[in-house]
Amino acid sequence: MTDFVMPRTQYARSGETNIAYQVAGGGPIDLTLVPGSISHLEVIYELPNMVATLRRFMRFARLISFDKRGQGLSDRVPGVPSLEERMDDVRAVMDAAGSRKTALLAFSEGCPMSLLFAATYPDRVSHLVLIGGFPRAGHSVPASQFEAVMDKIVTDWGSGRMMQHVVGATNGATDVLASLGKFERMSCSPGAFKSIMMMNRLIDVTPILPNMRVPTLVIHSQADAVVPVAEGRKLAAAIPGAKYIEYEKFPHGAFFSDDCEQVIGDVEEFITGKRPEPDGEIDRVLATVLFTDIVNSTTRAIELGDRRWRELLDSHDRLAAQVVDRYRGRLVKTTGDGILATFDGPGRGVRCALALGEAARQLGLPVRAGLHTGEIEVRGKDVGGIAVHVAARVMGQSGANEVLVSRVVTDLVAGAGLNFAERGSFDLKGVPGSWDLFAAVQQHE
Repeated sequence: MTDFVMPRTQYARSGETNIAYQVAGGGPIDLTLVPGSISHLEVIYELPNMVATLRRFMRFARLISFDKRGQGLSDRVPGVPSLEERMDDVRAVMDAAGSRKTALLAFSEGCPMSLLFAATYPDRVSHLVLIGGFPRAGHSVPASQFEAVMDKIVTDWGSGRMMQHVVGATNGATDVLASLGKFERMSCSPGAFKSIMMMNRLIDVTPILPNMRVPTLVIHSQADAVVPVAEGRKLAAAIPGAKYIEYEKFPHGAFFSDDCEQVIGDVEEFITGKRPEPDGEIDRVLATVLFTDIVNSTTRAIELGDRRWRELLDSHDRLAAQVVDRYRGRLVKTTGDGILATFDGPGRGVRCALALGEAARQLGLPVRAGLHTGEIEVRGKDVGGIAVHVAARVMGQSGANEVLVSRVVTDLVAGAGLNFAERGSFDLKGVPGSWDLFAAVQQHE
């Protein structure tokens, strides 16, 4: 279980064709993802590592993604769309998303159309990143051999075998192949895939490469089992001033790898000019997050004076540490007039919040609290992630001497002897959707 909320799928008009797209994140720059040979905006989140990868991009950019015409959730079209038509889809999506200028991050078959777009509209592209790309598809093998490969892919379509080469999955685990096969089937039909790949073989963007004026990064891997690394080297050599990075181990679809931070970091540095700060070891775990806050702390501080207020806060902090420890929690930090703590069990988290509120009242301090259970990122001694933000927003809706929890918490503690009262549905600032909140009821023996 995670707190990932899928971005809303919208539609842009490109001529008479509806192009599905999504916008996520709120970074200072726009980053448009141009997919490879197949795509599906919503099923992609079921593939290995993709939620974590897209979240990582959203840390520094507003992310725009789309399905090309004939793919995924976009309109099916008669015949095979030309490179120019596919290029126009990028422009239509940018316009619909309100993006005047964007960095383009293109994968595989998306690289030629992105090169053409950047050459045609250089004023709308700040940076161009090409991963696993080529100037012309399949030219290194005879036409008959290329078609034979396509026929084999068509025969196996929906089994996940084609995508297995893309993501670099080395085992044939049933669940992995099932998700990859679903992605193939939902993206397009086998015949449509063969048609577009056969047409791509006829396209060669080599003549436009010397005219590229947009800052370009070419990324390729020696372990790419789909597009030979020689294609990436050739691409970079033909683009004036292009930066080339070659890796040893990543698959064709580098971002499906669970250790792709190096690639994302190189992309971020190229686009923003800054190397991302190292996170150290980041663990993602399920936890119950507790935030507390002393109500009207500023007023109390004025009434008591600095020295007395500081002494009272110190007493509160010592008490909070003791109570959190009693319920086997981890005190992450104090927040000036409250705490942030995590628990490996939601029931212990709720009981700790109730006990802490009762103890704080003995000090004359009204405390409010909020809890939510979800996936968190553990970075050294600190924690982060959407679940932490949700817990903070839940606390923000609570009143003095009140413990509010999300529905996730109440669902998980059913049968644990805890009682809750409904408080209604709330919009939490910065968090999509409406959230049902409940007040934990103190039980006195």
